[in-house]
Amino acid sequence: MRLFLQIIRTLLPIVIVGACVWVVWWLVKNPPKPEEKSLPPTQVRVEGTLLKKTSYDLHVRSQGTVQPRTRSTLLPEVSGKIVEMSPSFRPGGFFAKDEVLLKLDTTDYETAIVIAKAEVAQGEVVLAEEKARADQARENWKAMGRGGQPSSLVVRAPQLAQAEASLAATRARVLKAERDLERTVIRAPYAGQVMEQSVDVGQFVSQGTVLGRVFAVDYVEIRLPLPERESQFLKLPQPFRDQASTDNPKVFLKATVAGKQVAWEGKVVRVESSLDEQTRQATAVAQVTDPYAKKADGTPPLTIGAFVEADIAGDALQNVYVIPRQAVRAGNEIILIERPQNTLRRMTVDPLVSTEKHIVVSANAEKAPKDGSVLCLTPIPFPADGARVTPTIDGVAPPPPADKEPKAADKSKDGKRPFVSQKADT
Repeated sequence: MRLFLQIIRTLLPIVIVGACVWVVWWLVKNPPKPEEKSLPPTQVRVEGTLLKKTSYDLHVRSQGTVQPRTRSTLLPEVSGKIVEMSPSFRPGGFFAKDEVLLKLDTTDYETAIVIAKAEVAQGEVVLAEEKARADQARENWKAMGRGGQPSSLVVRAPQLAQAEASLAATRARVLKAERDLERTVIRAPYAGQVMEQSVDVGQFVSQGTVLGRVFAVDYVEIRLPLPERESQFLKLPQPFRDQASTDNPKVFLKATVAGKQVAWEGKVVRVESSLDEQTRQATAVAQVTDPYAKKADGTPPLTIGAFVEADIAGDALQNVYVIPRQAVRAGNEIILIERPQNTLRRMTVDPLVSTEKHIVVSANAEKAPKDGSVLCLTPIPFPADGARVTPTIDGVAPPPPADKEPKAADKSKDGKRPFVSQKADT
């Protein structure tokens, strides 16, 4: 009996372990089959619009700084003390052409004129005496009964020439003294405005002393760099040497003055002959006439140094598609919706014009959608060609397609339909 119990205690654990191993093996070889459920295909809802050929009024954007037509530094031609200054000769003051801006002390120059005129009178006396001596020398030559022509020394020709030259020099000194006297009055070279005042009344100035800086106010200029792609559609005045151009497109300028948006109108008057060495862009020069005149609508003046944004009117582009910027992916790629399958197709286009709000594509370009194509407006991070979507075209949702199962062309190699991800790029 003891032996029997000992045998049972020995074999029972072995039997239990063996049974457990067999049960595990059986479960591994015969796993339960999971219930298979078919899920309906998930389709992304997108917004779309029909592409139609249209015309586009081109406006090229640029920017620049307002510069004066002429900027000058006033320098005196004579020396002297400033005795009078115009009230207009202050920073910001306006002046007319030939207006007196400064006056220098004229005492020394008036004295110089008196001295020079005295020298002229003395020279005239010397010349008259030399003429008399020359005439007397000719009479003496004849009285002596000598034949032939007397020499120049006999008739005092050199002395007479010296007297005439001396008289001419003294008369020139009178003219110079009179010009110096006129130069003590400093006049405005043109109608303009004072930019900088460097001297004041009572100060002694000499030739080359900077009196101030002024600029003309008849019109101002703005240098506008032009983008190469859009500039081909502008009628710009070309810089031909022997032909004047009549093409002067309008340009609309705007800037913020005292917190308000202000606009001015001008025109493009010329194109600089050289390209910018860094950007390789052409530069147009816009002109605004009479920028400081008071306007009836209260528009403030277009001041020097103001930074403005320019809008240049160009030609109207025909047979083009205007595509919203939100529908354009990186690399000028757009997404089209193929009808009636409602599948996606990617296309890369070559825009004629690009702005912040849209791009303009020629309908006649090689890489261009066809008229009536449906453009997808909804941004899709990971679009796949052939993926099905549920589009709402111009606010109208189309009826569901007749075939609910995807066609063979819509399936990938592994038999599954292309998937459109709605997750954001990471």
